[in-house]
Amino acid sequence: MDSMKGQGGIQMLLTAEQEARQIISNAKNLKLTRLKQAKEEAEREVKLYHSNMEAAHQKKISETSGSSGSNVKRLDEETAMRIQSLKESASRVSSDVVAMLIKHVTTVKA
Repeated sequence: MDSMKGQGGIQMLLTAEQEARQIISNAKNLKLTRLKQAKEEAEREVKLYHSNMEAAHQKKISETSGSSGSNVKRLDEETAMRIQSLKESASRVSSDVVAMLIKHVTTVKA
């Protein structure tokens, strides 16, 4: 009878050990599942943050390039006005310059 009790105790220990292994295995699987979920959540958050930052960056670029475009337009207008002013000045003095050149070319110094 003692050997029956001993074997029954051993059997109970083996069963308890199997149950403990099963519990540990389930816990590991749950842990791995949770780690995968946490990783996926983190990746989604990173993508969302990245897209928000990219949108803010693009908005800032479009705002600054818009003012840059108006600066370019203003500078083009100023340049055109200065070119026109120089052309007018040149046309006013061109006859005097031509006369002065002819005088110096045709005057002979002895």
